[in-house]
Amino acid sequence: MAAEMGLVTFSFFKLRSSAAVIRRLPYLFLQVSTLVNLPPKWTKDRILDHAVSREKHLRQILELITTLVSSDSSSPPLQPYTGYLARIHPSLFYSSSSSSRPTLSPLALRLYDEEQHILRESLPDTIVRLRKLLMLSTATRSLPLHVIDQLRFDLGLPTDYKITILPHYPQFFRIHRVPDDERVWLGLVNWEVSLAVPELRRDNPENLEFPNRFTRGFGMKRRWLEWLSEWQKLPYISPYEYTPDIDPRTDISEKRNVGIFHELLHLMIGKKTERKNVSNLRKAFRLPQKFTKVFERHPGIFYISRKLDTHTVVLREAYGGGKELLRKHPLMEIRDKYIAVLKTGTMENDNSDCSDEAEEIGFRY
Repeated sequence: MAAEMGLVTFSFFKLRSSAAVIRRLPYLFLQVSTLVNLPPKWTKDRILDHAVSREKHLRQILELITTLVSSDSSSPPLQPYTGYLARIHPSLFYSSSSSSRPTLSPLALRLYDEEQHILRESLPDTIVRLRKLLMLSTATRSLPLHVIDQLRFDLGLPTDYKITILPHYPQFFRIHRVPDDERVWLGLVNWEVSLAVPELRRDNPENLEFPNRFTRGFGMKRRWLEWLSEWQKLPYISPYEYTPDIDPRTDISEKRNVGIFHELLHLMIGKKTERKNVSNLRKAFRLPQKFTKVFERHPGIFYISRKLDTHTVVLREAYGGGKELLRKHPLMEIRDKYIAVLKTGTMENDNSDCSDEAEEIGFRY
């Protein structure tokens, strides 16, 4: 039983005389760890795997279209795999033997124009989500720009957001450097209370429990279910609350960590992101070592897809048991149109030359 349930440890804080601290931490005496050592076994979810795999090469295609729109014939040649992508998608690209650079088809240009229109129309929402992302970094209210770059596609930020957004909203964002740090940081200028409302409590301010939905055939041990039931009843700590006093080894800390990623994935327009994209968030979000283990320990909240040669974390509730988002951001609508074109136009000019080229450059399709 000890091996399965884990060692029960108790960690009590040194009491402080400040009444403000007591009011701020109503969970002060809940610093208990009963966490099950062994997480439930990963179970394949074909429906959510499809939601991930259908976007294969979509990011590269969108980046290629943006590159071709903003460049001319004098620009450097395309990378081999990028040129290969253009040749196998004739619905979007015209390739010529006389030029190393493809041109965009009328359909690609129409989709690109529609995407740019959506980016302009959804700019207020984009700014809010970017501000909330910085607010999740409760200690510093800032993140390295390269961390945001890793999340850019999933956040729905335009490719040139550093030029078209950040400098034009100095009331919200500031670019700065940190002493003894070579990285460039994006900081939050002001904190807005109205934005610090987590998605879990948007419709029900008293809600404590995260929605759980399990893959069909998922095996659940009784003791694990009992732990999960008790864990769900613990106080919910807003991910926007600064909580430096929480012991990272305790259940209440586990609930805070789950709440952070629950909110983070809600900020993504596809309610998913690659696991590696969050690897640099540990210090900024005040997370413990090996913090991404929460994804395995809570398979009813998160699903880890192993498609596309990577691990993608998906927020289950956003899909409601299906392969489509229950609520789609306008940018996801236009991406669906791109995917439909890629699906119907893929390999229309499939021939041995393309197959040989793919093998030569190590391209997986």
